[in-house]
Amino acid sequence: MFEVKNLLNKKNGIIFGALNDKSIAWQVAEKANEQGANFILSNTDVAIRMGTINELADKTGSKVVGADATSTGDLKKLFEDALQEFDGKIDFVLHSIGMSPNVRKGIPYTDINYPNFSKTLDISALSFHKILQTAYHMDAINEWGSVVALTYVAAQRTLAGYNDMGDAKALLESIARSFGYVYGRDKKVRVNTVSQSPTPTTAGSGVSGIDSLLDFSERMSPLGNATASEAADYIILLFSDLTRKVTMQNLYHDGGFSSMGMSQRAIEQYNKSFEECD
Repeated sequence: MFEVKNLLNKKNGIIFGALNDKSIAWQVAEKANEQGANFILSNTDVAIRMGTINELADKTGSKVVGADATSTGDLKKLFEDALQEFDGKIDFVLHSIGMSPNVRKGIPYTDINYPNFSKTLDISALSFHKILQTAYHMDAINEWGSVVALTYVAAQRTLAGYNDMGDAKALLESIARSFGYVYGRDKKVRVNTVSQSPTPTTAGSGVSGIDSLLDFSERMSPLGNATASEAADYIILLFSDLTRKVTMQNLYHDGGFSSMGMSQRAIEQYNKSFEECD
């Protein structure tokens, strides 16, 4: 297997959203550490208490800073801490944040609770804008730095169990394009989203029908589902200098699922099911 070392040597960053070892953000942190990066791990105080992020901090020699990504005050303090911790600007940021009260409570899309919907958008999408806005006005990211947010194909396709998170991901991707233009033009900072395969993280497991969705996408994708570890490899590449001219993109990392109509495997499975019912 081809290995590259020190892709992030002497680079510093902030990783939002690591909860436990199922988290994509957790995998990114481990691989960033292996590639020579230094970073701050951040999550809400509640998530820090509920998860095992401090174990990750010990393993990677990182600092944990609690911050609510929907609070501009918390974000300003977090970036101030980062600038002080690293004695200068940072080079990368990962936004791995998403939560829907409507999904958690099993409220169908047609009966959506609007205060819950506002929370979904604030946590899962507007937090990304707030992170970018805070970093932009503080001039906290070096030229050719990289900001990546995790998204999902439900931003383009209707997946009923994903509920209002699909709307949030569509907004997230739009923010990446809109802010990516300004950040690239003014400060040469890259902003991209990665549309990952369905992944059995703690948050993903709360989506209705996740097991069937995992099976379906595995059969549909010519390369199969991408794992959390493989997603982390891709994100590390986007943090590195090898992708200096990649920005404002929604990049699919899903084994080819997003380009598929109906796969031969899916057709065969459908025919088999039909024959069994005949």
